[in-house]
Amino acid sequence: MRMSRCSTRLLRTGGGRQTTDDVTRLPVVSRPSSVVRPLRVIDLGLTPYSEAWDLQNLIAQEVASGQVSETLLLLEHPHTYTCGRRGGRDHILASDQQLKDDGIVVLDVDRGGDVTYHGPGQLVAYPIINLHNYGSTIDYPGYVRTLERVLIAALKEMGVDAHTLKDYSGAWVTGPGGEEKIAAIGVRVDGRGITTHGIALNVKTDLRFFEYIVPCGITDKGVTSMAQMLPEAPSMFEAKDTFARHFAEVFGFRLPESGDA
Repeated sequence: MRMSRCSTRLLRTGGGRQTTDDVTRLPVVSRPSSVVRPLRVIDLGLTPYSEAWDLQNLIAQEVASGQVSETLLLLEHPHTYTCGRRGGRDHILASDQQLKDDGIVVLDVDRGGDVTYHGPGQLVAYPIINLHNYGSTIDYPGYVRTLERVLIAALKEMGVDAHTLKDYSGAWVTGPGGEEKIAAIGVRVDGRGITTHGIALNVKTDLRFFEYIVPCGITDKGVTSMAQMLPEAPSMFEAKDTFARHFAEVFGFRLPESGDA
């Protein structure tokens, strides 16, 4: 698989949407078995959140109009707290001075959920796909459930046994102190069926930055990373490659071969 690179600065757009705030436990996506669509995979490296958000919205317009193939963005962000449509600024425990001293940006965004952290060592994946391509086999909550399925399969290949947790989204592991989230999900689906935002998988994330917030507004559960769960965490390249392969397999896409444009 070849991953393209892109660093275009673009403008934010709006539109109708459904978010993970609307999720209930429904069946996962059942993809058409006879249709395999091309998936464009773009590795953005370390990209500021606002730039990636702008890029997502431009690509969403292009996917909706058929100008480009459905796209998977893979990247890391500098230190950022994002607050979803449920809010979350009241769940930021750090003072403004602490945030400034540590170089942490705080943004209000249009995904579902509460406050979460993004930073170096965390794999972020933003699928920009058209759920209408799945016809009657797709529903919005099923999209989140299927992202969980992708995460759990990818984590298993890399040596971590993860699972879902009733009433919560994301991928979870059982640690010494109980259930801990290793990957978060926060998505947006607009009125055209186009998805933005996505998943955040803690690979080698500095978990101290979660101590400044109440992650996802959940007070009684922890956060962990692959580095905490394994003798040696995979490289970011391996994590990106593994996630992309499982995403393509589960959602019915064909990844570009090495040498493809």
